[in-house]
Amino acid sequence: MDLKLKRHPLNPLFSPNPNHLWESRFVFNPAVVYDGELFHMLYRAQGEDMVSRMGYAVSTDGIHFNRMEKPVFEPEDITEMYGVEDPRLTYINGKYYMCYTAYSPTNISVAMASTTNFFNWERHGIVLPESPNKDAAILPEKINGKYVMFHRIEPDIWLAFSDDMIHWGDYVSIAKPREGYWDDVKIGIAGPPIKTEYGWLLLYHGVQNAPRLIYRLGFMLLDLNDPTKVLKRTEKPVLEPEEPWEKFGGVPMVVFSDAIVEYKDQYYIYYGAADNYIALATISKEEVYKWIKE
Repeated sequence: MDLKLKRHPLNPLFSPNPNHLWESRFVFNPAVVYDGELFHMLYRAQGEDMVSRMGYAVSTDGIHFNRMEKPVFEPEDITEMYGVEDPRLTYINGKYYMCYTAYSPTNISVAMASTTNFFNWERHGIVLPESPNKDAAILPEKINGKYVMFHRIEPDIWLAFSDDMIHWGDYVSIAKPREGYWDDVKIGIAGPPIKTEYGWLLLYHGVQNAPRLIYRLGFMLLDLNDPTKVLKRTEKPVLEPEEPWEKFGGVPMVVFSDAIVEYKDQYYIYYGAADNYIALATISKEEVYKWIKE
């Protein structure tokens, strides 16, 4: 059974805003959470200086978003000179924890900040010092008394473990690229995985070697009690660049997600298209469960 995401007919949901210098060129790679009433989105944006900042948008239906005029999270020190990139959000103990990439001439490393309202942030600094290391997110539950963070030291998806969410170690690679497949160069997670009765449902991106690298999306299923174990993986991508606005842009041939949201009987998958636009694709839980059980 081949899974396929369905693009929303209003795509792309939004585009760069030429009236705001900080987001006048590119908007992409959003993190989205649903709190039971509102959809909260943090998205990466670049303007005239090409430094990555994060904007905030809010929605009641997950489709029509209102955007703030100013960024809500910006580079603050020398480790973020080139920007704060690709946020991923996890709700733990009354706070939203954001993992993001701190990018400078000397580091491409995983940093973390936390918030209760998306406007006031407590920064926790770089928590995984390796460089380059990115594509990080925290599992919403402890496993065997430990916090779990996904991250990507090329070309694999890795886990790290922590007692306090600040000090991380015990790295282990859990999934690798597959020769001859659509994910043969490198892989990295999208948003934090969704818990199901069958396991942790993980959306991830895979990169294929081509004259211009191609970014696509697929699913993995991880063991509930031991997320180092991959139980299943899609043979074919569930979303790939097909629309003109996914094929052409700041970085061509890219669909890249930082967010999978459980909403009613659907999974909402928000993604950046060609590093230019923000879009939405969906799939029913029923379809995913059929794939899991086949």
